[in-house]
Amino acid sequence: MRIAIASDHAAVSLKSLLVPWLRDAGHDVLDLGTDGTASVDYPDYGYAIADALADGRADRGIALCGSGIGIAIAANRNPACRCAQVSEPLSARYARTHNDANAIALGARMIGEEMARACIEAFLSNEFEGGRHAARVDKLSAKEPV
Repeated sequence: MRIAIASDHAAVSLKSLLVPWLRDAGHDVLDLGTDGTASVDYPDYGYAIADALADGRADRGIALCGSGIGIAIAANRNPACRCAQVSEPLSARYARTHNDANAIALGARMIGEEMARACIEAFLSNEFEGGRHAARVDKLSAKEPV
């Protein structure tokens, strides 16, 4: 799977652990930065994840910041991105199966490496169920409330 991953400075150390792990699992990883601990703006990295999903460079996205909240908000500004902020595997699974999320956001200050991996595994190993969820997901892309 082609996975785009990006982080701000608060999550760069978590990203540095996840990128080789994802590559070792056979994924094609597009690392969109940042690469250092100097302060950067998380919206820039949320936008980068969303752009990679929108233009087809990635099938899934993993967005990382201190809390996971800000970068998720930024990513979701692009209508091609459905990014769910998750903190445990069940929410990561439901993000895929019920909401057809194509990205997840994780908070490096909120969860550790082991929980991050568990969330990513749940996210990547599940598919959208469609059915009763499809009409609801379609509404997420509507410009006006239906």
